[in-house]
Amino acid sequence: MNGLSFLATDSLKKKTLFFEDKKLGFSTTPEDLLAEIDNFILDNKALNQGFSDVSVVYSTSVYTLVPHILFQESKASEYLKFNSKILANDYVAHDVLEDLGIVVVYVPFMNINNYFFDKYGSFNYYHSITVLLKTLLGNDKSSLPKMYLHFQQHSFDCIVINNGKLLLCNTYNYRTPEDFIYFTLFSMEQLKLDPESLPVYLCGDISKEDTLYKMAYTYIRNIEFTSKYSPIIIEGEKEIHQNFILKNLVLCE
Repeated sequence: MNGLSFLATDSLKKKTLFFEDKKLGFSTTPEDLLAEIDNFILDNKALNQGFSDVSVVYSTSVYTLVPHILFQESKASEYLKFNSKILANDYVAHDVLEDLGIVVVYVPFMNINNYFFDKYGSFNYYHSITVLLKTLLGNDKSSLPKMYLHFQQHSFDCIVINNGKLLLCNTYNYRTPEDFIYFTLFSMEQLKLDPESLPVYLCGDISKEDTLYKMAYTYIRNIEFTSKYSPIIIEGEKEIHQNFILKNLVLCE
């Protein structure tokens, strides 16, 4: 709700054709967000062509996870009501992660979906948590617990995995570095994990120069940036752990 990222690639040549992100600096409405998307695409010729595959990723805190074995599509909105405020006319979608036994239930923006259908024809859409879970759970088979923190502007996703199983998946909004470290240490405490020994991996919109990193480094002993996965390489990118969602989107397609 406060930023946009666009990536176009040539899958055969494994080449980046276009990449740019735009931070809005404020949280906007679906209507204003659509206007931002439309203006951005119109201003960039590389995005005004046909593509063999188009995918849209929604990154919002309005989602929940349901065990696949318990999931009933007719009750999708009921699951969300437990921890999110949704409107009566909200369209509720879900991504099925069959191999992981998880269903991600969330609210996409239908005005944006309709725009992309009119612009490009048939396309896929997912929640960003779907991409994260497929990437991390699909690759991490360690028998020891690990925490992954994926950062975006004013929010971060916290995922804890142990022995290939998901222990925690939550998204926290923060205003200050103190907010961030509080939520992180509290999550560890609830799961009885020790910040002195737990491996913590960072990815997304964070660098060593950020106050968030310095705060994490103060309280967490074993911390590093994620350096694996990512089948796509974005040319000119400074750090491999950045734009983690976009670079691993192909795992969902």
